[in-house]
Amino acid sequence: MSPLSFVLIMLCVYTYTGEARPLFACNPSNNNFLFCHTNLPIPQRANDFIGRLTLQEKIRLLVNNAIDVPRLGVKGYEWWSEALHGVSNVGPGTKYGPGTNFLGATMFPQVITTAASFNSSLWEQIGRVVSDEARAMYNGGSAGLTFWSPNVNIFRDPRWGRGQETPGEDPVVAGKYAASYVRGLQGTDDNRLKVAACCKHYTAYDLDNWNGVDRFHFNAKVSKQDLADTFDVPFKTCVTEGNVASVMCSYNQVNGVPTCADPALLRGTIRGDWKLNGYIVSDCDSVGVYYDNQHYTTTPEEAAADAIKAGLDLDCGPFLALHTEAAIQQRLLSETDVNNALVNTVTVQMRLGMFDGEPSRQPYGNLGQRDVCSLSNNQLALEAARQGIVLLKNSGPSLPLSTLRHRLIAVIGPNSDVTDTMIGNYAGIACGYTTPVQGIARYTRTIHEPGCTTVDCTSNRLFSAAENAARQADATILVMGLDQSIEAEFRDRTGLLLPGRQQELITRVAMASRGPTILVLMSGGPVDVTFAKNHPLIAGIIWAGYPGQNGGTAIADILFGQTNPSGKLPMTWYPQAYLASAPMTRMDMRADPANGYPGRTYRFYTGPVVYPYGHGISYTQFVHSIAHAPSVIAVPLDGRHRGNSTITGKDIRVTHARCDQISVDVHVDVKNTGSRDGTHTLLVFSTPPKDHWAPHKQLVAFEKVHIPAGSQQRVRVPIHVCKFLSAVDKNGIRRIPIGKHTLHFGDHITHSISLQFQASLG
Repeated sequence: MSPLSFVLIMLCVYTYTGEARPLFACNPSNNNFLFCHTNLPIPQRANDFIGRLTLQEKIRLLVNNAIDVPRLGVKGYEWWSEALHGVSNVGPGTKYGPGTNFLGATMFPQVITTAASFNSSLWEQIGRVVSDEARAMYNGGSAGLTFWSPNVNIFRDPRWGRGQETPGEDPVVAGKYAASYVRGLQGTDDNRLKVAACCKHYTAYDLDNWNGVDRFHFNAKVSKQDLADTFDVPFKTCVTEGNVASVMCSYNQVNGVPTCADPALLRGTIRGDWKLNGYIVSDCDSVGVYYDNQHYTTTPEEAAADAIKAGLDLDCGPFLALHTEAAIQQRLLSETDVNNALVNTVTVQMRLGMFDGEPSRQPYGNLGQRDVCSLSNNQLALEAARQGIVLLKNSGPSLPLSTLRHRLIAVIGPNSDVTDTMIGNYAGIACGYTTPVQGIARYTRTIHEPGCTTVDCTSNRLFSAAENAARQADATILVMGLDQSIEAEFRDRTGLLLPGRQQELITRVAMASRGPTILVLMSGGPVDVTFAKNHPLIAGIIWAGYPGQNGGTAIADILFGQTNPSGKLPMTWYPQAYLASAPMTRMDMRADPANGYPGRTYRFYTGPVVYPYGHGISYTQFVHSIAHAPSVIAVPLDGRHRGNSTITGKDIRVTHARCDQISVDVHVDVKNTGSRDGTHTLLVFSTPPKDHWAPHKQLVAFEKVHIPAGSQQRVRVPIHVCKFLSAVDKNGIRRIPIGKHTLHFGDHITHSISLQFQASLG
């Protein structure tokens, strides 16, 4: 089912006003109700409200387009809004255009591009701006306050059409991104939410539609080890460190059980182990999917009961509204179960102030039209694009270009003058755009030829004009790559090569070009551009991801040296041959050499790459040296555990260690030895002791530091031992390997730390 057809079905199945109206639940006519008394504790207010509802009213509040309750002064509310990298109009809860005060909002780079900045403070800052604009639109009656973002699934397979929405393939980075962006969206007051974020899609969801298998029918067979070591990591961080207000369960099954019907995942892990303070929502029509498509239950009433008893609080879709009452009548479910679900959703609404009266009388009530598409927000979108763009190749060096030497630039390619392509999916209406050719034209004169009319590039009809432009120019910029017709939700890629005849166009233009040829790639996923990497006439390669509304300015600023690139790849770029031995349906992260399975992501894959995870170069040079770092770290037990966990001396269970007492501070001197100021992205990896089930290496820390030419900065790198130097065994138990852990700083500097067992004294 496509998202559009689902929305149409949802609107037809049961009556709803269709408006994205704020829930001004308390006013002078009903403020005698206890749930309107803002001086009372929220749990008391929530229980009072729920206690006044009929069963039928309660059931119609279990779905995303919740009904009016006029006798209590409560208006209907649309829960479904999106804010992946700006306030989106994908969900029905947000309205732009005629009849509203908002014609657009700031569209930041797609998440995969922002992730390439490896800058957690930037991620949080973007979240604050997005929530400013969201609150402003809520105050103006054009949006809700519950946003089902961010997407923190692991970018496991390079073909995944939604990989662009994620922070990449590393679970530590994905978790850090989740916590940072959520803090920006929600604020840092646990009792009061600016907006309510949602980490999705839980769990092991990273296949949409590949080779006849779609997300509605896929059963992800995942080991306990991979679940704990990879797939669950960003969700756990999102809940425990980001304090997210919501988690969304996914369409797929995990080991034969739909995630939205699995009490071990929902009640056991999310709410039990991680202590979610918020609600659990289904992906849209997930409950219907596991009944209609997966045939997981015999009757729809059983499906509704399974979801609510498993811990689902809100259904995006009509299913619970249609079948919950019958489930109660059949004694599959109780009204108390429904009350327990509503407590979680109503509590979040109250934390948002939605039962506190008019928005103008609340915190953030001053935000309005002037706070959307502001100059400062536009500047942050530009800065985010600059930090996320990655320089992959620079022969000569040929970059940056010079306005004195390169007075005429040929700008060629199907992505050279695009707008919507730059913001990727789950976006809204941008405040405005600067395309690549427009950005370059701010520096010098241009000749523009598309070369191909679309990224499909099925014809060479326009190639001659592109070659002719390259012959005239002092330098040639080819802006190529992908767009949503190649990779998107419900559209996984079939290969990693550039589509159609793009490679032919690039090669022919490079042969014709009078000056240096630079290839700029827009894409969410990796592309096998081995031909360009090795081509002597292609002087530079830049990956821009989907760089947002100001992508053209940012690309031009990198090309002409106004910005020194500092982005690093957040995913491995595999060769096309990788796909033959790695079906998307195989979820194992670790390699299986006996069966020719190469493993996944830089943590477990050891085969050839086009560009490795973390690759990215600068216009200057940075060198590292270790200023101070411990060589030995004692790992104390908590005093209650002995024996089985340490008897071999090889490892200690994390739950048996005094984790609050084990942290490593490494001080690294980073010197800029080049002639240009630059911002350095320091990535620190760890290799564990041999003979463990740990990854080959694991990113344990990342820091961003600006260093003027010729100067040096000392960077403190804190490494939490239990979080980052641990590994998960085959039973899903996280342990700290005892022995030598090797830290890697850049390409050449390493430092070894020996972890040693220390018996507790108390």
